[in-house]
Amino acid sequence: MNNGTPDTDHELTIGHLATQADTKVQTIRYYEQIRLMPKPRRTAGNQRRYSEDNLHRLQFIRHGRELGFPLDSIRDLLDLADNPGQSCDDADHLARVHLEGVESRIRRLESLRGELQRMIQECPGGAVGNCRIIEVVSDHKLCTRHGGAESSLS
Repeated sequence: MNNGTPDTDHELTIGHLATQADTKVQTIRYYEQIRLMPKPRRTAGNQRRYSEDNLHRLQFIRHGRELGFPLDSIRDLLDLADNPGQSCDDADHLARVHLEGVESRIRRLESLRGELQRMIQECPGGAVGNCRIIEVVSDHKLCTRHGGAESSLS
């Protein structure tokens, strides 16, 4: 029964917390420093001790990072999660903004892929002096993705 005192039998050291959350101790300390994670309880020997709630919070942060959310958005999502009675409109907005960024990066990566494929296809091989890849990398104007002229090798 919980009488308000910490259950020290179920507390985790920072090393165990890191292992269970599949992260590094330094990452946990950083999250504490930027206040994504609360300051942990300290033992008489000044060792950090973490609860199951701390583990769940860290797992939330880690999963948010895996989904590509920036730390500021994760902070906002944590604030929302800490107040479950709120409307989820703000969480929806954060996810939509993040999705727009992801879609923009995908478009840029697809363009980059096309440019790299074109460079590779247009490279005749042989000596570096005739290498289309070196030529395009050395002259930004030759990149079609930046409005450069089409290759004379096509």
